[in-house]
Amino acid sequence: MADIRKLQNGSDIRGIACEGVAGEDVNLTEDAGNRIGGGFVRWLADKKGKQAHKLRIGIGHDSRITADSLFAAAAKGIVAAGAAVYDCGLVSTPSMFMTTVFDEFAFDGAIMITASHLPFNRNGYKFFDRDGGLEHDDITQILETASGLSAVDADLSGVEKVDSISVYCGFLKEKIKKSINADNYDMPLAGLHIVVDTGNGAGGFFVEKVLNPLGADTSGSQFLEPDGHFPNHIPNPENRQAMEAVRQAVLKNKADLGIIFDTDVDRMSAVLPDGEEVNRDAIIAMMTAIVAEDYPGGTIVTDSVTSDRLTRFIEGIGMKHHRYMRGYKNVINESVRLNSEGVVSPLAIETSGHGALSENYFLDDGAYMAVKLLIALAKAARQNKPLASFIEKLEKGFEEREYRFRIQGEDFKAYGADVLSAFEERARKSGYQIAPDSHEGVRISFDTDAVKGWLLLRMSLHDPQMPLNIEGVREGDCDRLFDIVLRLLDGFDRLVAPKR
Repeated sequence: MADIRKLQNGSDIRGIACEGVAGEDVNLTEDAGNRIGGGFVRWLADKKGKQAHKLRIGIGHDSRITADSLFAAAAKGIVAAGAAVYDCGLVSTPSMFMTTVFDEFAFDGAIMITASHLPFNRNGYKFFDRDGGLEHDDITQILETASGLSAVDADLSGVEKVDSISVYCGFLKEKIKKSINADNYDMPLAGLHIVVDTGNGAGGFFVEKVLNPLGADTSGSQFLEPDGHFPNHIPNPENRQAMEAVRQAVLKNKADLGIIFDTDVDRMSAVLPDGEEVNRDAIIAMMTAIVAEDYPGGTIVTDSVTSDRLTRFIEGIGMKHHRYMRGYKNVINESVRLNSEGVVSPLAIETSGHGALSENYFLDDGAYMAVKLLIALAKAARQNKPLASFIEKLEKGFEEREYRFRIQGEDFKAYGADVLSAFEERARKSGYQIAPDSHEGVRISFDTDAVKGWLLLRMSLHDPQMPLNIEGVREGDCDRLFDIVLRLLDGFDRLVAPKR
C-alpha cells in the first residue's frame, strides 16, 4: 500500500486518481479517500472540541471524472467516524468555504474535491473550516492520522443533498446590486455583454445563476458544460490556448468583457473589448486600481515574480507593493499578517490569478473577483469610460520568460541555498542593483543602455529545480539577462542549464 502521506501538496491533497497517462500509477485511490475522510473528522473534532457525531461536513466537487468515486470514498470515511455528510454537488472551491459561513448551512467543515487545472486524471481534496483553508501542517496531521486508519464501509443513504451553489450565487448577486445601485436595481447588468469561458470546469453557474438573472447578455459564452476530460482547452487562465480562446470569443461577439475561470473557480482572468488580455501583472493592476478607491494607501501583497513596471503602477496610484513568496497561501497569509499588525492590506494576489480580498474573508475566489470587475465595468460605463481606463498607466511589457535550472544529486535544498548565496555575492561585486526586500530568492533590476529589465532566481518549493523569471524591456533584453545569469552561475557543476 502506497504511503498516503505522500499525497500532500502544500496545503492541499492531490494525486493521480485514474489511469490516463502512460507511466503514471494511480495513488489517490478510493481506499485513500476513505481514510482521508476519517482523518479529517478526527482533526476537526479535535480543533472544534466537539464529539464526532456532532460535526456537520459539506462535500462538493468540480467536473472531474473521478469526482463521484472520491466523494463516496471520503463520505464513507466521514460517516463511519460518526459525522454527518451533506452533498453539495457540482460547485466551486470558494463556495465550499462559504458553506461554513452562510447561516443556511454553517457547516463545521467543508471538503472540495478538485485538482484545479491539472490533467484530467488528477484529483484531490481541499479542506475548510470557518477560519479558512487549512494550512500545510493541518494537512500533514490529517494524513498522519489517515495513515493509521483502515478503510471502512458505511451507509450513505442518510446523506442529504443541499443546493449550496444557489445560496452562494444569491450572495454574489446581492453584492453586485448593492454596489452598482442602478436605477434598474434588480437588473444592474442590463446593456452589458459578458462572455464567459469555463473550460468545461465547474464555473457554468456564474452565467446561469449570476449574470443572466441580473440582465447581462451572455451570448457567445463557451465551454460551460461540465466535462472532466476538458476537450476544448485546459481550464487555466495562465494557459495561452485558454486565453486565446476567450480572447477570440470576445472579439467575435463584440463583448464588453470576457471572463475565464479555472476548473474550480478560485482563479480568473479577463479580456477587454479590444482583445487585450487582463492576466498576470495586468489583473493585479486592475484589481489594485479597483480597491484603491476604498483603501487609499493600502498595501498590495503579490507573489515574487511580478514586474518592476507593476510596482511603478501600484505606487503611481498611491498604493504600496509588497512582494512575497510564491504560493497563494503564502501570499494570503502575509496579507493577513500585515493587517493584524495594523497595516491596511486589502488585496493578496498572485500572477496565477489567485486573488483574495480582505472584504471577502481573504478567500481566493475567482467569481468574487469577477464580481468586482463587473461592478467597476458598470460604474465606468455610467461615466462613459472604458474598463481599460483603470490600467491605462500600466506600462506595456515587451517579453517575459521562465526557465528552470535542474539540480543534480542529493540534498538539493542545501545546494540551492549555496547557489543563491554565491549568486547574490557575485551580483553585488558586479555592481548590479539587488532588490532589498526579496522574500524569495535573489532579484536584480537593470536600467542601463546595455540591458533593461529584471530577473529573479529562486528555489522551487518542492522540486530539485531553480526557477528563473526574467522580463526584458526591449528586443534582445531577455537574452542579455539570461547571459548575465549564466555568468553569475559559472562553476556550479550540479546545475543543468535549460535551453533557451
